Amino acid sequence: MQASASEDAPPTDPVPGARLRAVVALAQAMAAAPDGRAAAQAAAGLTREVLGAEFAAISMWERERGRLRVLVNDGLLAPGEEALPADESYPLGEYPEIARFLAERGLGEIFTQDGLPRAWVQSAEGGSANGPVSSGRAASLRRRGRACCLVAPILLGGRAWGELYLARTAGRPVFDDSEAEFATVLAAQLSAGLAQSERLEEVSRLAFTDPLTGLANRRAVDARLDAALEQHRLDGTVVSLVVCDVNGLKRVNDEKGHEWGDRLLEQFANQLSLCGAMLPGALAGRLGGDEFCLVASGPSADEVVRVAEELCAQALSIEQGEGVACGVASTGDPIGPVTTADRLFRLADAAQYRAKSGPAAQPVVAGRGSLPDPTLSLADTGPRPAGGPRTERRRFRGARHTADPGQLLAAVTAALDDRPGPTGSLARLETVAEIVSQLLDAVGWWVSFVPPGSTTMHTAGYGVRRMTRGPGSVRAQVQRAMNEAPDAVFDLSAYPLTALAIRGGSFGLRTGVPGNDPAEEAVLVVGGYRAMVAAGGANPAGGWLLEFFADESTLSLSGVGPTLRALVAVALSGPASPP
Repeated sequence: MQASASEDAPPTDPVPGARLRAVVALAQAMAAAPDGRAAAQAAAGLTREVLGAEFAAISMWERERGRLRVLVNDGLLAPGEEALPADESYPLGEYPEIARFLAERGLGEIFTQDGLPRAWVQSAEGGSANGPVSSGRAASLRRRGRACCLVAPILLGGRAWGELYLARTAGRPVFDDSEAEFATVLAAQLSAGLAQSERLEEVSRLAFTDPLTGLANRRAVDARLDAALEQHRLDGTVVSLVVCDVNGLKRVNDEKGHEWGDRLLEQFANQLSLCGAMLPGALAGRLGGDEFCLVASGPSADEVVRVAEELCAQALSIEQGEGVACGVASTGDPIGPVTTADRLFRLADAAQYRAKSGPAAQPVVAGRGSLPDPTLSLADTGPRPAGGPRTERRRFRGARHTADPGQLLAAVTAALDDRPGPTGSLARLETVAEIVSQLLDAVGWWVSFVPPGSTTMHTAGYGVRRMTRGPGSVRAQVQRAMNEAPDAVFDLSAYPLTALAIRGGSFGLRTGVPGNDPAEEAVLVVGGYRAMVAAGGANPAGGWLLEFFADESTLSLSGVGPTLRALVAVALSGPASPP
């Protein structure tokens, strides 16, 4: 008997449609969430249901603490688990697959052809059919009465952020390859939703995070060190500081370009975070340029030295690098009284300076040299006047210009903090503009304003550091516009990149590049500029735009946009007022 056409057709598979609806539902739920924690909570519940799991969790990989921090637990909770834990975290050292992912080894196995981080399955017996094996994961599953788990890494802004974790109990089938592939898609959608929530919470972190590596920045390090030394003065708690210079960065920048140099810094930052996790409560930070540090409060000096030795060994394994020069100073060693962060920094700096001329596999420790200790002698050369202000550290002293994101953030946030009394939006943005122009050696800057609901932009302020040779200088153009028409406005429909930037974005231009927007480039040509960078944002007073202009002597503006966007957000987080 001949089969009918309907019998010949393959059966309809309902799964793709259901999964598409799940992705849409996930996007809608996260968009409606009021904050990051609520977005993660909604995502955990939906992904658990669609993938048929009894339990789901979303966690962050905290590089500066070297820990896996759980944000949300959902579903069938084990004893001791909470839906919204206050401080549930685990050392990253217990999860070698995370260390492998952060180190970016085996990229072909870790990422799909579409560039998404591949999910993997782990069983309670320790087996893994499609990814790394983790004894820590297996032990955790057994401890909580679960049979298998599915782990999907989450990227945020191209950087490893955390993971989506799903688990099934005994008697349920192990997650298959199809489910792992779908978890990869869900994690990508979750990443997009979290990115939106992250932008809303970004301001509270900007002033304390290095934008390149995700580690603590110098401002955060100073705050932690001051607090640790206060505890040391109260009860004698041992406080230690490890300072490291990444060797070979200049050679990599010169031979392969700054993109490779940034990659070297990020790889060392990953190693620093993982080593810092061996010291409970330690803070890993980037002080600027090629200089990093660890601040530890509590562990003994010997423990800190052992971690510094491990860090030196790990740094030698980084491709393209040449190890690090590492200096250690600890109140647990015979270094004399330490009452200020400046004193401990000088000791660690001196030790690191001596390490530059020694083997990269070993740190130099203040107080453990021959008598008289040359590190102590070097640190005590030229002390600052008693009662004087804290001096700039050796690494930053005398640097007039820099495009380093860490130093830009540190300089601007310090200037904003030092402003006397409350200030309005324009004054804070002008502070940002003056500091950034000086460090970039920019020609000049503009601050512009868009009233709420308007599509026109007013010039609110400007600064000129030197003149250019163009048909008209920025000083002449702006002064003429303000004198002849104080209410002069610019139609944003003619400047599409500017219109996007005012909503919280950034962009850069260099003259003569094919594809430039003609209207935006015309501003550069008329002013005699070679390049510009702009970033914007909004607060209750309206929209704002900050622009910097460059000539041949200006430091490269390439890559400055994200940092400038962060600084605008910091400035606009203060009291809001129109110009």
